[in-house]
Amino acid sequence: MALVPFDDRDGVIWYDGELTPWREAKLHVLTHGLHYASGVFEGERAYSGHIFKLRAHTNRLIASGRILGFEIPYTADEIDAACQQVLAVNNLVEAYVRPIAWRGTEQLSVSAQATRVHLAIATWPWPNLFGDNRMKGVRLGVADWKRPHPETAPTASKAAGLYMIGTLAKHKAEAEGFDDALMLDWRGQVAEGTGANIFFVINGELHTPTPDCFLNGITRRTVISIAQRQQIKVVERTIFPEEMQGASEVFLAGTAAEVTPVRQIGDLHFTPGPITEALLRDYEGLVRLSPEEVEARAPI
Repeated sequence: MALVPFDDRDGVIWYDGELTPWREAKLHVLTHGLHYASGVFEGERAYSGHIFKLRAHTNRLIASGRILGFEIPYTADEIDAACQQVLAVNNLVEAYVRPIAWRGTEQLSVSAQATRVHLAIATWPWPNLFGDNRMKGVRLGVADWKRPHPETAPTASKAAGLYMIGTLAKHKAEAEGFDDALMLDWRGQVAEGTGANIFFVINGELHTPTPDCFLNGITRRTVISIAQRQQIKVVERTIFPEEMQGASEVFLAGTAAEVTPVRQIGDLHFTPGPITEALLRDYEGLVRLSPEEVEARAPI
């Protein structure tokens, strides 16, 4: 299937407070965010016309900008409204939503104190990251690249630059016939996938790495809340690679991946099972509730 370039599509993009025709939403090649990765973004999904956990995503976007040293020039209420507006004007009810904020063109050097901060929001139809057959489970290679120490990178932010090693790791995994890659951290401990958190079912309990050098994902926290409602014990802890062989089920959780079973990590094989299926089923039901019902059932 031919790819549709992202700069040549119909629709509109919310850009610095204006609804801009899709093909006209451009920036200059000497933009600080392009050269120095001074940008932050969010990945959100709309189901039945509601953007799931919208305020949580907006709050994280604002916090990510502050971690990178800039203030996004819009309030959380304004950003939420803009996300809903661009979804509506593009006539979408099932969609992916991408807000992104970045430093502009006023300075092009390591120092960028005088740059203007921009915000754009786009939305488009995008099914599950791993496709309709994800219930059979995806296959993960083990990445050579490691998640960095939090003193060497702003790991608590959803910063664009942090995804470079994810791209490198995923490309290598795909070249080796895998769907994605498992990333370890700088200590050699299990961290996450290239764009989603990871969970292991061990002796009927749900184990997941402590997010001390990668994002404590919104979907991750939602899954934990669902598991606790199902009376499944959740253990957040250090997980070493050799412990993975003791897991009976493994799955990824993230906005793009949603809840996706894993059937292989390197040479280890797993079978998607009842706990993963129950959590996936409840997650798929939760995302289609009203925002008020969502917060009542799975607060984060």
